[in-house]
Amino acid sequence: MAYISIENLEKHYRVAVRRKGISGALVNLAYRKHQDIPALADVSFEINAGELVGYIGPNGAGKSTTIKILAGILVPSSGTCEVGGLTPWKNRLQHVSRIGVVFGQRTQLWWDLPVIESFELLKSIYRIETEQFAKNMHLYSELLDLDEFIETPVRQLSLGQRMRCDLAAALLHDPEILFLDEPTIGLDAVSKLNIRSFIKSLNKQQDVTVLLTTHDLDDIEELCDRVIVINHGRLLMDGTIADLRARYGNERRIVVDFQGKAEIDEVHQEHLLTLENNRATFQVSTQVPRFISEITRRYEIHDLLVTPPPIENVVAALYESQDGGI
Repeated sequence: MAYISIENLEKHYRVAVRRKGISGALVNLAYRKHQDIPALADVSFEINAGELVGYIGPNGAGKSTTIKILAGILVPSSGTCEVGGLTPWKNRLQHVSRIGVVFGQRTQLWWDLPVIESFELLKSIYRIETEQFAKNMHLYSELLDLDEFIETPVRQLSLGQRMRCDLAAALLHDPEILFLDEPTIGLDAVSKLNIRSFIKSLNKQQDVTVLLTTHDLDDIEELCDRVIVINHGRLLMDGTIADLRARYGNERRIVVDFQGKAEIDEVHQEHLLTLENNRATFQVSTQVPRFISEITRRYEIHDLLVTPPPIENVVAALYESQDGGI
């Protein structure tokens, strides 16, 4: 049975339409006109317990709105949503005790307090037993390397340090599911790798269900077997990374190191992306083995590497193929 079940979910925001000019401002005072802006339109999907699912889309696609509904922060306009058998906005107190939420651009820690005091406050809020709190503090301090700044006020932390603390804070009460909204935004390369490693370990070793939204598609490719793609509030795709590549990234990039300077003939120049010194990069969508055979027969090759296109290109191709019909 699915742990998260969403069916025909819709969310509309009612916004005021403002008329321009002085006369328009006077009319606005007397008569205000509104229009409904759809954030989600007929969204349906299921997630099983223990899955780590990527939820991706451009800005304004509806990702954060979905997370806020799943967390019980927002009430949808229509449709059904259950997490572990509970309706998030109807069973809020019981629901929030079983979930952890991390918003990359916001913190749940108290800005002027040392990190450990924020954790102590969360211990009281979630009514965490002392033994459980001590066990989790030891575990997450070790996994996230918190000891060096756990006595530091939150406002003095770097972004990477704060994100590690926010992850620990979201997990102190042993949630069954973790909602991550842009958890690596703005982080340096080392911090990103540490956060990715922690999320993967949490999912595999502790069987925590994770729904991850991010614009960093390297996060998705590194962490997720399954990806749900949304745009303009509608689902475009629900499948594996391999499915996504098969449908929208069938071309391959072939990087060739020649023995010496090579004169690329007209036939192969049609596929040429770059040529620097003795290295050429080609892009081929069909008959890759034949192309490789021709290259190796025609030129003296030192090395050759075949790679799929970057995941960003694949997702962009998906958006472009669907955008006209949405």
